[in-house]
Amino acid sequence: MRRAAFAASEKFPTRPVEMIVPWGPGGGADQLARQIGKLAEPMFGQGVPVVNVPGGTGATGMAKLLATPPDGYSAAIYIADAHALLAGSNPRWQLSDITPAAVMIQAPSFIFVAQDSRFKTWADFEKEARASPNKLKVATLGFGSVDDFTLSYLAGKGVNVIQVPFSKPSERYVSILGGHADALYEQAGDVGSFLAGKQMRPLLVFGKERFPAFKDVPCSYELGYQVALPQFRAVVLRAGTPEGALSVFDSVMGKVAATEEYKKFLTEQIADPNSYLTASQSGAFLEQQLSEMKALAKPA
Repeated sequence: MRRAAFAASEKFPTRPVEMIVPWGPGGGADQLARQIGKLAEPMFGQGVPVVNVPGGTGATGMAKLLATPPDGYSAAIYIADAHALLAGSNPRWQLSDITPAAVMIQAPSFIFVAQDSRFKTWADFEKEARASPNKLKVATLGFGSVDDFTLSYLAGKGVNVIQVPFSKPSERYVSILGGHADALYEQAGDVGSFLAGKQMRPLLVFGKERFPAFKDVPCSYELGYQVALPQFRAVVLRAGTPEGALSVFDSVMGKVAATEEYKKFLTEQIADPNSYLTASQSGAFLEQQLSEMKALAKPA
């Protein structure tokens, strides 16, 4: 009833559209939200204020989204690490509680070390991790994240490390520069300034193929590690959002993705240039990702 009434009688949006970022400022999700906000504001004809709500590997920000009315006036940046929570036991929300408007970024994850690290190659790191289990420290987002699933997979293959969670992106990035961790699990775009400044370098990319920007860095599949969960960043709304509002979001996100400025942003993020998925494509994508995450999740 409500959906039909909305489509027939209301124009969307008639007021600002809030973009919730379930992470602190400065990280990749925050950068995406602000890029989208800047480009989408003239398309919506309304402001797109960004609200950072960090905590709980994205759970706190998602709780805020799910507490709002399903009217399209609140959206959230939804990333693979938050999605991974659904693969655990007793998640605080279900995939059926949200409606994807678009997938905006897809990018592989890497193991990075400081430029002056004693580990010159992944083979060096792997050798020490096997020889001295649970000695090397890897900075991650936290337990129950994609980072956690991937490192748990490696542990099952004999590469045992200590996971050191840092919820604040800035602290995670600099942990390997200050000697608080031996390596970092992250996406290249999020640490692009450190790579450009020759402060970090990658040892391994998680994927089925080498990444073009780092063609000399081995990929996980070629070394026998069949794990390649990509980081993705999507825009989601509450389930039950009227079709009219979802249709507008779908259209605006597509227009944002097609701009030259956004394409440049993807390049700067060292992401897949074909990252964008429509609202209808995004639902199937999230289902597939969750299936793969559940296969890697540790038994409850």
